[in-house]
Amino acid sequence: MKNNIYVYIMVSALVTYAIRVLPLLFMRKNVNSRFIKSFLYYVPYVTLAVMTFPAMIETSQSLLAGIITFLLGVLLAFLGSSLIVTAAGCCCALFVLELFLC
Repeated sequence: MKNNIYVYIMVSALVTYAIRVLPLLFMRKNVNSRFIKSFLYYVPYVTLAVMTFPAMIETSQSLLAGIITFLLGVLLAFLGSSLIVTAAGCCCALFVLELFLC
């Protein structure tokens, strides 16, 4: 079978559309379960973490620099820093660490 980019684009568009439409079709009442509400609340954060974490570790030239930068980001977020401060701190830290480790 020949690789056709338009087929891939169409399948990804249909899957994305289905993910957004199916909950609207099947959930007619409000969700009362505490467990399901909690699960749905954390889905965006987990998805962002799953997409971001490998990129943070793999894009740096040094694995150690990536891990240290990740730990710094976790620490800054835990201490209540804003997203901009955390991102800028991690970028600066990675830059400095790669200057000295590579």
